[in-house]
Amino acid sequence: MPELPEVEVVKRSLINKTQNLIVKAVKINDGRLRYKIDRNKIKKIIGLRLKKISRRSKYLLFFFNKDIVMLVHLGMTGKFFFIDRKRTKYKTSFYYNINKDKDKKHDRIIFNLSNNQKLIYNDVRKFGFIKFIKRANVDTNSHLKPLGPEPLSTKFNLEYFKNYIIGKERTIKDLLMDQKFISGLGNIYVNEILFFSGVRPAKKINKLKDFEIRKIVKFSKKIISKAIILGGSSIKDFSSSSGKKGSFQQHFSVYGKKNESCSNLKCKGVIKKIVIANRASFFCSKCQK
Repeated sequence: MPELPEVEVVKRSLINKTQNLIVKAVKINDGRLRYKIDRNKIKKIIGLRLKKISRRSKYLLFFFNKDIVMLVHLGMTGKFFFIDRKRTKYKTSFYYNINKDKDKKHDRIIFNLSNNQKLIYNDVRKFGFIKFIKRANVDTNSHLKPLGPEPLSTKFNLEYFKNYIIGKERTIKDLLMDQKFISGLGNIYVNEILFFSGVRPAKKINKLKDFEIRKIVKFSKKIISKAIILGGSSIKDFSSSSGKKGSFQQHFSVYGKKNESCSNLKCKGVIKKIVIANRASFFCSKCQK
């Protein structure tokens, strides 16, 4: 599932390729996504110019030159492909590859753009969605309003963290996965953050010391920034090649490494796997307390 860094790279890729293009037509191959596509609303963007693309948590917001915003969540397997005027197909992030034989049957929505270019929304499992809202209603939208601060924002700090956990007895893994506490983090990056913070995922938040909270805040910002840089550094190279340029997955220290030795050379621990709230959690048996 794409998390904040992957969605941020999608945003930057789309800005690079589609901003200021006009929607000439929309073809709906299958509108049965998590929420059924509103055909009347999607038709209203035909003839409009794409003025701005932004991201909030794992959501993408497409702003047009009228009071219409297209809100997109990629779900588990959602992705965007871009086809230029030479019919070259590009991916827009580093968490998937192009497969010309298999991709076509999962192309759900095709946006025909100016200069004979196309933007394709592809989704194998159809857990993503596309909705249309008024620009004035963005801040009060039911998907966006409950979201906590972004990990890279100044609002996510020691004071906010300590105030939020007062009277709560959850595990730190569960808390970091809660989009109302902090938005955009998912299972992969939470595992990595807790590893570098030296905190076990099952530790109760009412047992956290200030120095541990500072580390969690610090490494949330550091790891997310690194993942964006590694992905974003290869935006121009997102072509039809099957390479994994820019993939943060090459730099995992703990996620998916059950029974492997700890990546910390000074540590002789082994990576363990437990399940918290039905999600796999990986941690070092010695490094993380």
